[in-house]
Amino acid sequence: MTRGMQRWEMDGIGRDRLALEDTPIPEPKPGEVLVKVAAVSLNYRDKLMIESGMGLQLTFPFTPGSDLAGTVQALGDGVTRFAAGDRVISTFVPGWIDGAPLGNGRVPPYRTLGGAYPGVLTEYVAFPADWFVRAPASLDDRQASTLPCAGLTAWFALIEKGALHAGETVLIEGTGGVALFGLQIAKAHGANVIVVSGSAEKLKRAEVLGANHGIDRSSEDWVEAAYRLTADHGADHILELVGGPHLGQAARAVAVGGHIYQIGVLEGFDVAASAGPLMLKNVTVQGIGVGHRRALEDFVTAVDRIGLKPVIDKSYPLEDLPAALDHLDRGAFGKIVVEMERS
Repeated sequence: MTRGMQRWEMDGIGRDRLALEDTPIPEPKPGEVLVKVAAVSLNYRDKLMIESGMGLQLTFPFTPGSDLAGTVQALGDGVTRFAAGDRVISTFVPGWIDGAPLGNGRVPPYRTLGGAYPGVLTEYVAFPADWFVRAPASLDDRQASTLPCAGLTAWFALIEKGALHAGETVLIEGTGGVALFGLQIAKAHGANVIVVSGSAEKLKRAEVLGANHGIDRSSEDWVEAAYRLTADHGADHILELVGGPHLGQAARAVAVGGHIYQIGVLEGFDVAASAGPLMLKNVTVQGIGVGHRRALEDFVTAVDRIGLKPVIDKSYPLEDLPAALDHLDRGAFGKIVVEMERS
C-alpha cells in the first residue's frame, strides 16, 4: 500500500523526543493481519517507557503504546483466525497464549507491545493474527481498548489467580484503570469492596460504581479503617497498586489466608514488608504481570455477559498525545484514551 498514515515515533528517550510522523501503511505479511486502529488506551507503564525506557533495549524509531481496539482491514497469507471487518483488541504480551509466562529464571518475561515489540499509537498496525482477540460486542472501540492491560490485570488477579467468590472482601488501593476494573469485577462476583483513595470526591464516584465502603487515606489510617469495616477479619483480597512500602501496609490489612496481588509501582519497584504478618497470617503474595491470551478471551466473554462498562475519564485526539500524557501525570479516574481518527 502506498497511501500514508500517522504514527507517533521517538528517536530517543524522553517526551521531548516524541513526534507525529507520516509513514506508509504497512502490508500484512504471511500470518499477519492489517488492523485499522480506532482507539488506544494509555497505561502508567506507557509513561515509564516514554520517559525512561524502563531499562529495555529499544529499537528506534520507537512507537509507544500497547492497548488498541480496531478493525481488521486485510489478511496476510494463511490467516484463518480472523476475517476482514472483524473488530479486535490487542494482547499485551504477544505469544503468551496460556499457562506459565514466557521466559526463565534468569530472564523474566517482559516482551510486550510498546516495548520489545512495536507499539500501537499509530493509525494502522500489521501484526501476527495470534496477537489479537475479538473485541466484546457490547463495547465501543474506546471502551474495548481499555481491556488488554488494565482490565486483564484486574481479571487475572482476582479471577484467574485468586478464584474470587461471593461474600469475600476485596480492598483496592486507588481509583485508576486497574482499580476500577477490580471494583466492577469484584462486585459482579458478589464481593464486598473497599476502595482506598486520598480523594473524597473520587471515593464518592467509586461508591456510585458499587463500592461498599470508601476510606480516605488522607484523613485516617486506612489499615485501621479496614479492620473496623471488616470487624478485624481483614481483606481477603488486596489489589496493591502503589508499590514501595505499601506492600507492608497491605500485609497488615490482609486477612488470615488472604491474597495480596502486587501490581503497581507508583512509589517504586522496590517493595518492603515485615515478614511477620506474611508468615503468621499465611498470606499469598502474587505478582501480576497482566495475563495471557486465554484469560483475555475469558474476560471478553464475561464483559459481554455481565454488561461491564469500562470507566473512561477522558479521550484525546491522536495529535493531542502530549496532553493525554499530562492527564496521566495528574492522575485519572479510570482510563485515558487516544482516539486515532484525525480531528
